[in-house]
Amino acid sequence: MSHMYQLAIIGAGPAGIATAVEGYLQGIRDIVLLEKDQNHNSTIRKYYKDNKRVDKDWKGQQIELDGRIYFVDGTKETTLDFFDEIIAHHSVELQTHVEVQKIQKMQEVDSEPYFEVFMAGTSIQAKHVVVTIGRMGKPNKPDYKIPAGIKKKVGYTLDDCGEGEKILVVGGGDSAIEYAVDLGDKNEVSICYRRETFRRANPTNQKNIENAIQANKVRPLLGVDIEALEEEEKKVKVIFNNSQTELYDRVIYAIGGTTPSTFLQSSGIKESDGIPVHDANYETNIAGLFVAGDITQESGGSIALGLNHGYAIACYIQGGCKINLPSLSSAK
Repeated sequence: MSHMYQLAIIGAGPAGIATAVEGYLQGIRDIVLLEKDQNHNSTIRKYYKDNKRVDKDWKGQQIELDGRIYFVDGTKETTLDFFDEIIAHHSVELQTHVEVQKIQKMQEVDSEPYFEVFMAGTSIQAKHVVVTIGRMGKPNKPDYKIPAGIKKKVGYTLDDCGEGEKILVVGGGDSAIEYAVDLGDKNEVSICYRRETFRRANPTNQKNIENAIQANKVRPLLGVDIEALEEEEKKVKVIFNNSQTELYDRVIYAIGGTTPSTFLQSSGIKESDGIPVHDANYETNIAGLFVAGDITQESGGSIALGLNHGYAIACYIQGGCKINLPSLSSAK
């Protein structure tokens, strides 16, 4: 038999890192953290603008931290630095650029069951597996077709945005508002949201978008939706459901993410209403296979929740948690 890890974690976001570090602090050794992108916390790196606020109490959820990782409010940059530090100071093996295709539970004669974690051209074996794939790793896309000629002008992050462009941001949550406000300083920006208000957003972002609208930096298109996109004059023609049309240089969608159902199904993990079925210990219908982080929540979840999930899973695997361990603190 090849090398057997005690714990394999799929996804190196906050929940994945917390599971690894809390597991190590509770005495689990031989831990591997698998990440398909080039570094940990790819969602924060890709979808959070520079200097974005990162709040412990996300969307007002006041969560008491259970584990050793003591996380406080900060920014995108301080949050990434914090996770860099705790990974570096604990014996956690981080493998990047590896995308897990499926997980299969194995049972050999006269041996304990284990999991085979399959990746392109290779696999690893582990006693326990935790899936912490975030929803934003698979952003929601519109139902209507995006013509091939304008696909490069339609995106889900700010990566390809320039200056002096006419841009439409679609969505009404925190990310959409932050994108619109950020772009509004150097572009002609509109924000389209199917509802009449931005009540889903946190209070700070509600105030920021209100100020941007009053300063004529962002034009609101509220209570309307998009029916289709077309290509016209090498631009994106947006057809709204109120029969209006308008041309844009670029359209950015910030309409949340979805559960990676195909991956879950291939691994035998049951779902209910788009959420992996799990018990109070975050164990799925397959013993020894867990889920954690925003994949367990209908509309995503906070970093604090993900940290608590990691702690709870580590405790359960070890049959109870050791106490009086030092906390790992993040700095504001």
